Amino acid sequence: MKLLRTIRLDDSDTFLFETAAQSGEWAVSGAFAFAHLDPASLEGKARAAFRAGFLGIESLGWSTLVHIVEASPKDRAAAVATLARQLVDRFGAPDLVVALPAAEEEIAFAASLADHPTGMLAAVSRSQEAGSVHEVFRALRPSAEPPLRVFDVRQVTGAEDAFVEPVNLLAMARGECR
Repeated sequence: MKLLRTIRLDDSDTFLFETAAQSGEWAVSGAFAFAHLDPASLEGKARAAFRAGFLGIESLGWSTLVHIVEASPKDRAAAVATLARQLVDRFGAPDLVVALPAAEEEIAFAASLADHPTGMLAAVSRSQEAGSVHEVFRALRPSAEPPLRVFDVRQVTGAEDAFVEPVNLLAMARGECR
């Protein structure tokens, strides 16, 4: 099984986002964090997080890149539990009974993004179009062994390495599935 972990190749995330994720956190897309907001009204660091951030589930900080790593069933269960707790504590879910299925869905989606070789990196580009949020994910291949620097990454080309996942924030805000 594979999941996404945040990674920092330099300090740019600490300048780009209001809160930067710590390197090594389990990560999800994080589009749900904008469900109560109008993306067109976002400015500055909030806009940067909307446009290009993965959400680290422990700190609820943002990361420009994530890397694909092997994960055990115990890791996955811990990620689901952590995210469920955050959904209750920080996003207004009424209790863990409601939050656990939502957290499970987010972690499952993150795992689907990790369907690439271990060590690959991923980036997201989010936009709002016709009332829906669209996420485009790109797989990136490091051109060097860890530890990586920004210039040790090159983009993988080809349509098979990019895919679009539309997200309807209004449906999410009403509690409907993605």
